[in-house]
Amino acid sequence: MIMVSACLFGVNCKYNGENNYNPKICQALQGQGILLFCPEQAGGLPSPRPPAEIQGGDGQAVLKGEARVVNRNGEDLTRCFIKGAEEIARLAGEKRPSLVILKSRSPSCGIGQVYDGSFTSHLRTGDGVASARLKELGVSIMSDEEFIARRN
Repeated sequence: MIMVSACLFGVNCKYNGENNYNPKICQALQGQGILLFCPEQAGGLPSPRPPAEIQGGDGQAVLKGEARVVNRNGEDLTRCFIKGAEEIARLAGEKRPSLVILKSRSPSCGIGQVYDGSFTSHLRTGDGVASARLKELGVSIMSDEEFIARRN
């Protein structure tokens, strides 16, 4: 079984109430057992909602209490992001997926790069909160972009 960020399959769970539908991923996984998830909704956040970014570090720093996740209005959403990451980690532990495919650059799901917290589209090195938690558990993760690149 493969776990996949729900937005990649067309679920309208993004901050703006839309999705990141990726027909290449949907086609590649056709006929396979998949489990869709959204860490931000699992953490209690609605869609739509103001965009959020990590300030002061990356997802690993958030998990250590050294950084926080805030939305564009300055509201601290750290607790929701940690709750969502823990729920996805629980699901991964229960379902034992062979792979988890995550949306790149997201404050939850980003792998290797996330937005820097300035809300200016600048990136920093690091992972989102959920991907950092999955890495701690040794779960095999891959970004949507890496998954597509490897299939070409």
